[in-house]
Formats: sequence, C-alpha cells, structure tokens
Amino acid sequence: MTGLLRPEDLLQISSDEISKELEKERQIKQKRREQMEALKEAFMSREIHPEVMDRLNRAVSIAARHGEHQIQVVTFPASYCNDGGRRINNLLPDWPDSLEGFGKRAYEFYQKELRPLGYKLHAEILNFPGGMPGEVGLYLRW
Repeated sequence: MTGLLRPEDLLQISSDEISKELEKERQIKQKRREQMEALKEAFMSREIHPEVMDRLNRAVSIAARHGEHQIQVVTFPASYCNDGGRRINNLLPDWPDSLEGFGKRAYEFYQKELRPLGYKLHAEILNFPGGMPGEVGLYLRW
C-alpha cells in the first residue's frame, strides 16, 4: 500500500502542470509568429498576377452591374507599411510612399495601367484593434 501524498509532492505536481501549460502556450505563440512571418514574406515577395487584366475586367464588370463604383482590390496589415499605416490613416497625400512589397507593386501597376484609363485608387484603414491601425484596404474606383 502506498502512503498519502505529501504537500511537497502536491506542489511538484502543480508546478509540473503549470510548466506544461506554459510550454504549450510558448509553442503556440512561436507557431503563430512563424505563420505571421511567412504571410508577411509571401506578401512582400508577391508579384502582380499575369491574368490581372482579365480578373479586373470581370470584377469591375460585376460590380458595375450591381451599381457599385468601387471594388476592394487588396487588403493587408497596416504593419506592412513602413510607417504602420500612419499616412493612410491621416489621409496624407504621400501615403503611397508608405507602401511596401505587393502593396507597392499594386500601386505601381495602378499608376502605369489603370490611372491613365481614369480609375482612381483609394486607401483606408479598415479597423483599429487595440486603438492602432489594423488592416489597410486599397479600393479601385471609377
């Protein structure tokens, strides 16, 4: 027959459980960090799709048939901007200078291909988690 657990045994059991939970949380946070880094890297290296004109024509045609005058073309975290979205949030005229990666390439594509056709591009902060700029939305208007 075994003896009754001592208070120090119970403290060790409790401590072991806390350590297991902390390690599990650490692993979850590390995995999230790695996923966020991978998403950012994908965004920064992404190129304009070769079929962009066909896709845009389809999207704007559908929107126009529904009486819309804009479509959201890109969404990304404000943290991907070199100023955390500050210029976009404050509607500063030099907001395009804050774009990085695919956001910048999308803006350059707009400047070269769409602006001459009469389209306009609008940027705005879509949400403010914790009071800080969250996501940026780029809208193509006509």
